[in-house]
Amino acid sequence: MNRDRAPRLSASQQRAQRKAALEIRIEQQRIDMLVASNRWREASSGIDSAWHGLMRFKVPLAAIGSIVLLSSVRHPRTLLRRGRRLATGILLLRRAQRLLLGHR
Repeated sequence: MNRDRAPRLSASQQRAQRKAALEIRIEQQRIDMLVASNRWREASSGIDSAWHGLMRFKVPLAAIGSIVLLSSVRHPRTLLRRGRRLATGILLLRRAQRLLLGHR
């Protein structure tokens, strides 16, 4: 009956086995994290490039925003009227695109 049992390991051998198992587990977790970070980087590359493109216009956008803000404080109805016209124009352009290019 004693033949079926595994040989008894000393405490230092048990620690060495446990350490080796933990090191393998840690290495696998590192590999998993590298794969996940690469996938994340690939998935978000379009957003990152658009953000960097937008940041090129950071100063002009801030200047335009401040001008619009100042004019809206002085003449709030003018800003509302221009906003409505802009929204109408965008909607008309989209409608024209759908009519000319077909339904998507």
